[in-house]
Amino acid sequence: MSRRQKVVLVLLLGSQFMVAVDFSILNVALPVVGEGLGFPLARLQWIATSFALAAAGFTLLLGRIADLFGRKRLFIGGMALLGLSSALGGLATTPDVLLAARVLQGLATAAVTPAGLSLLTTAFREGPQRDRALGLNGALMSAGFTTGALLGGLLTDLLSWRWAFLINVPVAAAVVALAPALLTDSRIVCRHRLDVPGAVTVTGGLLALVYGLTRAGESGWGDPVALTALVAGAALLLAFRGVERRSAAPLVPVRIMRRRTVVWGNAAGLIAFATETSLVFLLTLYLQEVLGYSALATGLAFGVLGLGTVLGGMLGGRAVSRFGGRATILGGGAVQAAATASLVALGTSGGWIWLVLAAAFVGGVGNMLLIVAFMVTATSGLPDSEQGLATGLATMTQQVGITLGIPVMSAIVAARTGTGAGAAPEAVLSGVSVAFAVNSALVLAASLLAAHRLGGGNRAPGRGRGQAAHSAE
Repeated sequence: MSRRQKVVLVLLLGSQFMVAVDFSILNVALPVVGEGLGFPLARLQWIATSFALAAAGFTLLLGRIADLFGRKRLFIGGMALLGLSSALGGLATTPDVLLAARVLQGLATAAVTPAGLSLLTTAFREGPQRDRALGLNGALMSAGFTTGALLGGLLTDLLSWRWAFLINVPVAAAVVALAPALLTDSRIVCRHRLDVPGAVTVTGGLLALVYGLTRAGESGWGDPVALTALVAGAALLLAFRGVERRSAAPLVPVRIMRRRTVVWGNAAGLIAFATETSLVFLLTLYLQEVLGYSALATGLAFGVLGLGTVLGGMLGGRAVSRFGGRATILGGGAVQAAATASLVALGTSGGWIWLVLAAAFVGGVGNMLLIVAFMVTATSGLPDSEQGLATGLATMTQQVGITLGIPVMSAIVAARTGTGAGAAPEAVLSGVSVAFAVNSALVLAASLLAAHRLGGGNRAPGRGRGQAAHSAE
């Protein structure tokens, strides 16, 4: 890499790390935030849900807007919005103001993530440089999730929950100040208007889907509101497909969705995010409800998972360059599945913590290999003019996967423990053991299927031995 590329890489990776921190920094502080602002208990979950709805619902639309009207412009605007909304959240005095700040943070994330990723993929040629840049991006984003949980707890205990918001302000200001001089804009001239019907149907469908999944996780899969939202989301996404077939300038060209690399790369990524985020939920239940760990001790235990994902991210780009995306998806998925399957053996004594730590570390390595391979596979072989769309699709996959995993695994645990709340440690252990087995089976099946469907189409003659090409239609 040239010196300028290294500086650009640091800037873009720093912004993605900051966004990842925001996903988890408030999780451990929710009870304190609720108490400080007078949130009713029933509304407390909306502090997280309002962010997830905006981030997942608008990411595909804003990714495409970045392609059409300027990635650099949208990236800087998104970072400015993130700084302002963080200041608003840190100074909030009522629940409604805080929720508005979280929605704006979600919108900022939906702009910054695909725009930043597309700037990253277009700054580096397809091949080893891009693979390694995406590997470092994956490592830092995973480290950001872990850092967010630890940082949120420390800031809340030592200062105030408000600093979980305010810490973003100087970082966002620095990025906004430096980005205009460092980033090169890559913009295409849009000869058509934005596909408004497509934007409305896909955004509405994603919002309904994420809301339905969140509601189902809270109230059960039989909840009428959750079922209605899920059906409405599915109907809108089907309508979106029909709209795109007839549109002169579709938001997502049909030919893109016919590419095996886009479809199966994103399918692997969806399961990777769904299984790993839900695994954190399952391990939290085990550590706190079975072994009796405190929230702080649980967060520290997850530091081992963070180390594993950082190592996996560092190795991921090299693995894709050497062995190809298909082999890395298969290998990473197999490692993650084996590590998760070992957790079925957990018992109720404190000595089992060593298996938790070992499995979390190894599984984190495998999961990050899978995620880096998914990102490379889903964004390679496409022209620079469509990188915002490709990274928008990949970001949408990430957001939906994060939202999908916990409700599904929570339902499995609840089915085994009966009520779930106040269940005996043995009952909780029984539920999480079944969920561990299902989690492992899902990631193994998904990686096998994705590798099979990708076949030999993700190698390019022009790239080195074993490097991903992703040119199959």
